[in-house]
Amino acid sequence: MPVFARTLEEALSPIIDGCVLAVPRDVSGVPMAATRALIRRGVRRLHLIALPTSSLQADLLIGAGCVETLETSAVSLGEFGAAPRFTAAVTSGTIRMKDATCPALHAAFQATEKGVPFMPLRGLIGSDVLAHRADWKVVDNPFGNDDPIVLLPALKPDVALFHAPLADRDGNIWIGRDRELAMMAHAAVKTVVTVERLHDGNLLADPFLAAGTLGGFYVETIAVAPRGCWPLGLADHYPADGTHLAEYARMAASAEGFAAYLDRYLHEQRAA
Repeated sequence: MPVFARTLEEALSPIIDGCVLAVPRDVSGVPMAATRALIRRGVRRLHLIALPTSSLQADLLIGAGCVETLETSAVSLGEFGAAPRFTAAVTSGTIRMKDATCPALHAAFQATEKGVPFMPLRGLIGSDVLAHRADWKVVDNPFGNDDPIVLLPALKPDVALFHAPLADRDGNIWIGRDRELAMMAHAAVKTVVTVERLHDGNLLADPFLAAGTLGGFYVETIAVAPRGCWPLGLADHYPADGTHLAEYARMAASAEGFAAYLDRYLHEQRAA
């Protein structure tokens, strides 16, 4: 049974220095309150896997010095431009970048989910990214001749971290249509979830909610964090805060501006 943490910081205790941490794409419940708590704690040397892309979350963690290795297919602030701290880190070589593609990351997680050591994927053949991933192996299809296929090693994160709308008191999590969150939880050793609120009753006993529910036996810790995705949005609950994201893009364009952003929005008590 998952532990219902008294504080957000307590819920995040499985995420330690050097761990392999998996996080979701922007539309699938990015745990920004948890991200800010990790930065305040000073977590270091993360191998961050963004499944399959990221934006503000990865940029903040990288800028704050929390990330040693990043594995993803893209980091961007979308309409607000390039992710400035990610761009600076890649340009300066201060993080190790493991380029991937969206299908490749999903396939690697699916391998762990299915309990197999690798997953085959064809679409990488002939791509530039393949030349930079020595851990991806091109082999001949054993069932055909002169038919190359790429084998991707299974990805098994130490921790999957995401935000969801609901948890019940049995630890079940309602993820709705964001099924990749279930895949993350199935693949990870431990799963940490923040939620908007607690649900009265058992989600798996509700015929309307059961199909979109992740069983609590996949979850390690849970913390209630209302508006836990802010300034990003949570689908069907609240939109992204465009004004704040524009301010971040402007401030984070320089190292000094990024430090000022952290003092303003993450370290208010220290700044005061």
